[in-house]
Amino acid sequence: MPDNQAISRRSLLRHAAAGTLALASGIEDLFGQAAPKPPNIVFFLADDLGYADVSCYGRPDVSTPNIDRMAAKGVRFLQAYANSAVCTATRVALITGRYQYRLRVGLEEPLAGNFPDVGLPPEHPTLPSVLKRAGYGTTLIGKWHLGTLPKFGPLKSGYDHFYGFRGSALDYYFHTGTDHRDDLWDDDVPVDQTGYLTDLLGGRAVDVVNGYAKAGQPFLISLHFNAPHWPWEAPGDEAESSRLRYSDLNDFDGGTQKTYQRMIGEMDTQIGRVLQALDANGLTENTIVIFTSDNGGERFADTWPFTGRKTELLEGGLRIPAVISWPARIPQGRTTDQVAISMDWLPTLLAAAGSAPDSAFPSDGMNLLPALTGNTAAISRKLFWRFKANAQRAARDGDFKYLKILENTFLFNVVDDPMERANLKERRKGTYNQILAEWNQWNATMLPEIDESFTGGFTGDELADHIGAPKASGKADNPSASKAPSDKLR
Repeated sequence: MPDNQAISRRSLLRHAAAGTLALASGIEDLFGQAAPKPPNIVFFLADDLGYADVSCYGRPDVSTPNIDRMAAKGVRFLQAYANSAVCTATRVALITGRYQYRLRVGLEEPLAGNFPDVGLPPEHPTLPSVLKRAGYGTTLIGKWHLGTLPKFGPLKSGYDHFYGFRGSALDYYFHTGTDHRDDLWDDDVPVDQTGYLTDLLGGRAVDVVNGYAKAGQPFLISLHFNAPHWPWEAPGDEAESSRLRYSDLNDFDGGTQKTYQRMIGEMDTQIGRVLQALDANGLTENTIVIFTSDNGGERFADTWPFTGRKTELLEGGLRIPAVISWPARIPQGRTTDQVAISMDWLPTLLAAAGSAPDSAFPSDGMNLLPALTGNTAAISRKLFWRFKANAQRAARDGDFKYLKILENTFLFNVVDDPMERANLKERRKGTYNQILAEWNQWNATMLPEIDESFTGGFTGDELADHIGAPKASGKADNPSASKAPSDKLR
């Protein structure tokens, strides 16, 4: 009899352990226990926002109460990085969870040139496509900038719906791009609407939240603002918009600090509208909300305490604000020193949804959930960057950062010296040589850099063979395979 009782106790423990595993794995109704409902996800992405451009990161002349509310209800990263110092490259890493240099579209800003055959391959797994297979509704609102129709687009890469623009920048009132063509879309249909773009994007996001809430479906909403990217037009700046309508949308001589501040303030207002919609529908508790930027700030940005700007691999070009809130799982009102990077969000969000990256396309990022939900110590990271302009290279290993600009090389302790002033290359030769060797080993696994302005006279498919781009026929090479450049491209 005692033996039977012992067996019963062991069986009970095994059943309890199995039940716990089932809950963690998303298996429903094992031993009468229903699995927790998968979390909703709202991902706010700003464009060209500096590290300190919101008040919870220290900017004193901008009020961002709604982003601050997210930080108060969640975790604020103190060492978050963008995958690149420019837009498209970071967005490639964000949506794929992999180093952007594995794909032709991720090699800096090829979409700025005349490369219609370059874009995010529709067959490549993405955050929305994997979540879609897991039963999520997926919507992108705002900026795409990962390739143009007919070969590329949000609806071809996992999003059920799209409302926004496809190019690099959009006039906030006329909704025209740098080529002065209309670039506002509802799914794959061009639309003509009036209104300040930031407000239109926020309004659509509210409608989408309400729709998913009514349907009872878990969802991913990617709200990718163009604010505060140029042209610098704030609410009420229709006159400035008219001035730029037939001139250079780059707005090199436009804007003011006040305009920039108002653009950020309006973005925060629209974020607040979305947060209120979550509250009104009873979704806040089990919704993961993230706010971050695609790269460091530009002309009017505050990047304190770092130096450098967009297009530079100095900390100011790479460090970004990053805030996450998930009341059901993540402690509130904390900061973390965990080093994070844009490509970490894919494995993190898939893990939260009970899914995982496609095994054929393993993520280069890290699942941040253990660092966010527990009291685990920060994990040391090795991260790598390169940027063709000025022959820039960078790597971070622990607290140390290797940096190369033209022929100048540096080693900084970016924790002790965030402004990157004290070059420790000679004092810490062993560390410098080790990180340089690591960078070279990593770089050998990525696609080679190429001249964005020269295609060597190849046809679309011939060029694709040489640079790893998807072919016009639709058949793409494995994005993880690094190719040597042709002699014609050297």
